[in-house]
Amino acid sequence: MKVNAAVNMRFITAVVLLAVITMIGDASAQSLSSSLGVVVYPSKGQAAQQQGKDEGECFGWAKQQTGIDPMAVASAPTQQPGPAVGGGERVRGAARGALGGAAIGAIAGDTGKGAGIGAVAGTMAGGRQARKNKAAQQQQAEQAKAGTLQHFNKAFGVCMEGRGYSVK
Repeated sequence: MKVNAAVNMRFITAVVLLAVITMIGDASAQSLSSSLGVVVYPSKGQAAQQQGKDEGECFGWAKQQTGIDPMAVASAPTQQPGPAVGGGERVRGAARGALGGAAIGAIAGDTGKGAGIGAVAGTMAGGRQARKNKAAQQQQAEQAKAGTLQHFNKAFGVCMEGRGYSVK
């Protein structure tokens, strides 16, 4: 079982290295660490080719240890498409507005007109609340995404430091 796991790890490392080489392409392309937003310095004078190899292996290790694929996380949309509806805020706002408007309309002598005006105002207030709720959900999703990427980068950094690099 251990031999099989070692063979699998070597295969995964080879696939990751091939992906890194494909992504990097030439010397002018962005390094893997740069694409992760991590600054890596070769403290022991490692060559650029060795650093690229180490980054690829550490990428694979960090992915295995954390279960996080940073490329998938980074490309995953956090913004939900469509209008800010679905939470029922507009309907609840319209109902509250209609009740309040009907009460005011009863005092003024036209319950129906008051309810109609209240419903429109309540719908607008509910829409405003729906937009606020959607913005809060968007912010929470962005924070969760950033936390996930930060966790992966920490594992990547630990691996690179173990290979003699300074990581920030």
